[in-house]
Amino acid sequence: FSPCFISGWSAAQHWSLTEQVFRSVCVSTARKPRTRKQKLGGTEFVLRTVPQTQFFGLKTVWRGRTRVQVTDPSRTIVDLFSDPSLGGGLRSSMDMLENYLRAKDQADLKLVLKYADQLGNRAVFKRLGFLLQRIAPEQKGIIKECAERLSAGYTKLDPQLASARLATEWRLWLPAGW
Repeated sequence: FSPCFISGWSAAQHWSLTEQVFRSVCVSTARKPRTRKQKLGGTEFVLRTVPQTQFFGLKTVWRGRTRVQVTDPSRTIVDLFSDPSLGGGLRSSMDMLENYLRAKDQADLKLVLKYADQLGNRAVFKRLGFLLQRIAPEQKGIIKECAERLSAGYTKLDPQLASARLATEWRLWLPAGW
């Protein structure tokens, strides 16, 4: 799939941000594959196409004698809140954020903001700021920086769920129960 990198739930597993076991490997590639799901050597790969400009925040890891690019923990968080389905949905992505915040050696919210700026998806700031307000209210400076980066439009907190209520402060449509 080269050029490519491991992202989403697979990167979250690599960095111990989740204990959930996923049956497939999430791969971001600059190529446009014919099929988004491919099975090779008994392993299922889920492919997503990204532009070369999104090849940042990567770490090289070794799997045996094979060199593999994986999003670093901060970039993984950005990807999860750019597209919550990359973490298996919003609830799983939120759990991964909580684990990221607990991992003091990995957590760098300033770097998360830098990567989110570089990615250019303003929905990341809406989702991240909203969730940090709930699970880490002590992160006042980061929450404020997220609020300063909001776009004018409205975004769903979880694009895969029906949304009934609007959180106007964050310009987010919230699913029932939030």
